[in-house]
Amino acid sequence: MVDHVRTDRVLPATRVLAVVIAPFLLLAFAVLVPSPTHTRRLFAWEIKPTMSPMVLGSVYLGGAYFFIRVALARRWHTVAAGFVPVGTFATLMGITTVLHWSRFIHDNVAFWLWVGLYFSTPLLVFAAFFRNQREYSHEGAGDVQLGPVAAGALVVVGVAAGASALLMYLFPSRAVRDWPWHLTPLTARMLGAIFALGIAGIGAAWERRWSAARIPVEVACIMLGLLLIAGARAHAQFDTANSLTWLLLVGFGASTAALMLLYLRMEARSAAQRSRQP
Repeated sequence: MVDHVRTDRVLPATRVLAVVIAPFLLLAFAVLVPSPTHTRRLFAWEIKPTMSPMVLGSVYLGGAYFFIRVALARRWHTVAAGFVPVGTFATLMGITTVLHWSRFIHDNVAFWLWVGLYFSTPLLVFAAFFRNQREYSHEGAGDVQLGPVAAGALVVVGVAAGASALLMYLFPSRAVRDWPWHLTPLTARMLGAIFALGIAGIGAAWERRWSAARIPVEVACIMLGLLLIAGARAHAQFDTANSLTWLLLVGFGASTAALMLLYLRMEARSAAQRSRQP
């Protein structure tokens, strides 16, 4: 039997999936972030206060950017790290829909688009990942590598994000009690699903090529930047007496700055390496 030759290509089916998903995410962003007070009329369920829909919308824009990059990617390893986190997020959102079915507005078209998306996307995303993973190649070991400190920090953040996701998803009543702005069990689980996206950082434990981390870092910067803007817009909704308010502000602000600095540093190293090549 001839061994399968790993070409590191993005399969056509994976590109098609990305092209199909991206417009839905852009549409959701356009509903949730510019007009977060209109979710009862325009979205699958009414989300209050406005901080929560803006958080979800920020994630959707980052997701849309990711799938656009998937559709355009030349090498699979540059986008592979995002598929398991996205599939996990979509799975948790699908389960959340079932658990909180009565909270959704069933006569809104947006609800049925939501159901179609979250009842199909987990299967499609994981199927695309496992099929395309057969093409994953470690060639190009000469690519610029993440340093041990940067890689270790990404892994720690990924583990912390995964733990936060589990806690918020499994114990939503505790999140409702402790969170710095008002949550319901539904929005607590929504936030838990969003935190699950952070598990992408765990991949730095075994894949240190910057080319594999670049797009996930770009996506994270988009999401975190929009979250900070959302926090500024909805600042009156935060409980300033809650220490978690300041922990989140400092944590997200520091994470955004650190990721941007990492991005600039690694891009400079990549440019320098390219300039030395014949």
